Amino acid sequence: MKGKIISLALLIISAAGCNTTKTPNEIHNNDPDKEMITKHKWILVKLAEQDIPINKAPVYFTLDPEENKVNGFAGCNTFMGGFTLAAGNHIQFSQIASTRVACPDMEIDEREVLNAFESANDYSITGDTLMLKAGRRGTLAIFKKEIPQITGKYWKLIKLDGQAVKMDENQEKEAYFILKNDNNQVTGFAGCNSFSGNYSLAKGTHIHFSQIAATMKACPDVNINESEFLNVLQLADNYTLDGDIFSLNVGKRTALAVFEAVYFE
Repeated sequence: MKGKIISLALLIISAAGCNTTKTPNEIHNNDPDKEMITKHKWILVKLAEQDIPINKAPVYFTLDPEENKVNGFAGCNTFMGGFTLAAGNHIQFSQIASTRVACPDMEIDEREVLNAFESANDYSITGDTLMLKAGRRGTLAIFKKEIPQITGKYWKLIKLDGQAVKMDENQEKEAYFILKNDNNQVTGFAGCNSFSGNYSLAKGTHIHFSQIAATMKACPDVNINESEFLNVLQLADNYTLDGDIFSLNVGKRTALAVFEAVYFE
């Protein structure tokens, strides 16, 4: 009887161990290795031995770590499917499907693009470069990480503290700012007064403004809270970018201010 009790206890311990032990090849959503390849837009620059120029409609893919879905554009058609990651930089794509738009003048063979995903079982990342590989076949395709461009653009203020911003009839020009490329200087207009200062960008989406100074013109007929706008620059410590929509934030709170890119011919 005693032997049976000991055997039962060992069985329970063994079962508990099986329930808590992680599979060696398992990759979790919060693993650093997974974050290196997911949540980024990867632009195709080389397919087999063919260099691919990055044009206005580049071939790309993104990996959704929450849904384990791959989405992309093969040059003419969009494609989607599933993916799994395992330790050791192993990757597997499955159920790849694409739209069926005909593009007879394509300079790239979409079938080769999709075949690269279907054949890949490994990848490597060096800096901003990602390589999809397939065992002895070597590198199938090379991609570059898209770096969101926030500098050198004219960012028009469209929302302040959650409220839509409209240009006042008596306002000289719209509120905006520009992050200059050459000297890390920010310049802009707060609704009545011009301002300038410095900015710095850090790892990820961290941003910091300093030495913000504005002219001291009085505009009693202009209905805009300049101090609130300028205070955003003092408080902001990170940003989010969604296409042409740029938000300045502090911590994980709701955006302090939202801007839209304006392009001039």
